Amino acid sequence: MKIVLATQNRGKIREFQELLADEDIEVLSLFDIPDWEDIEENGETFADNAALKAKAAMRRTGLIALADDSGLEVDALNGAPGVYSARFAGEPKDDERNNDKLLELLETVPDEQRTARFRCALVMITPKGEEYLTEGTAEGRILRERRGSDGFGYDPLFYVPEFARTMAELTLDEKNKLSHRAQAFYKVIPILKVLKDL
Repeated sequence: MKIVLATQNRGKIREFQELLADEDIEVLSLFDIPDWEDIEENGETFADNAALKAKAAMRRTGLIALADDSGLEVDALNGAPGVYSARFAGEPKDDERNNDKLLELLETVPDEQRTARFRCALVMITPKGEEYLTEGTAEGRILRERRGSDGFGYDPLFYVPEFARTMAELTLDEKNKLSHRAQAFYKVIPILKVLKDL
């Protein structure tokens, strides 16, 4: 069985392939679609944006398509950057500038008020038009300086209390046990297994 993961984020592709390593499911990505043009992510929610990408990838390939949209919600910033997480510091997307802006905005916020969460919405669309939504969250807080080099996005600033490390300091195996994206992916795997056996 082949499916397409509607992303060009190599970190996400690697995480999802790892989660499906024991299944007889081949995971393609947008790198496998010639002349793919980016979809404008203009939805109001993570689920809206994920659905836009999944539908476009399914139409291009005729395969079951999955897309996630995820981001960071910081309580002291009233849930920002939210759906604007990837472009928080403007275009072009840049993780370092996004992190710099986050640190600047939180500079005077006390540690105990720097609570935040990663949120992920994952949408799967089948060629028959069936649509599935799964979600996941990971709670933590924002540090005052970056730590770790194994993540992407806001991972170096996102401290996970239960591991006493940032997301960027976790191994892929540890991250796959608790990340917002892993939670959403784990919930979709049983649906994929059913579809595979039909």
